[in-house]
Amino acid sequence: MNTTKPQSRRQLLLHSGACAAVAALGGIAAAGEKLRRTPTQMLGPFYPLEKPLDDDADLTRVKGRKGRATGQVIHVMGRLMNAAGEPVKGARIEIWQANSHGRYAHPGDDNPAPLDPDFQGFASLVTDSEGRYRFKTIKPSTYPAGGGMRPAHIHFDIAGKINRLVTQMYFPGDQYFDADSVVAVAASSSKLLIADVRPPTPDLEPDSLIANWDIVLEKG
Repeated sequence: MNTTKPQSRRQLLLHSGACAAVAALGGIAAAGEKLRRTPTQMLGPFYPLEKPLDDDADLTRVKGRKGRATGQVIHVMGRLMNAAGEPVKGARIEIWQANSHGRYAHPGDDNPAPLDPDFQGFASLVTDSEGRYRFKTIKPSTYPAGGGMRPAHIHFDIAGKINRLVTQMYFPGDQYFDADSVVAVAASSSKLLIADVRPPTPDLEPDSLIANWDIVLEKG
């Protein structure tokens, strides 16, 4: 498994802004109160049957291939915390997602959208001493499911020291978010599933985006 890379000072400042944004949504309670736990979401039918040998934190490239995955590059980062606001270090995080066309590299996905041979689609991470995680990927597309359309999302399977959480991260402004039956399971806490998306810092690709998303386990 790969550990996450340290964030730059600019990224840490940006992350602080993201925390403020989450607080505005009710994700961070007043001093002395517990943080709201990140809602559970379904594992979904496309968890990898065979995990790729290349499972590092850069999903935009596959080892042994020269190309880069098609689509909007995003740098996803955040902190894993318990309800007391303490960092959860050394936790395992697996992430998987559809590509920029809305297709999973899974034999059960019958979406006619094309596969992307340059997209890794899966990563395995470990949070650092401050509970931080980070990976580089492509913004997934929406895709048809159950007679409707699923909003763009990234799957997370998080194994802390005490708790396990399976959830999904979504993007702001998605037209399918409010009507999605999977999102609806989170009820009034659904807004906690939406990342704070911002322009890149100067040390990143100028056409990329940053998605900040903090995750809260009950005990860690």
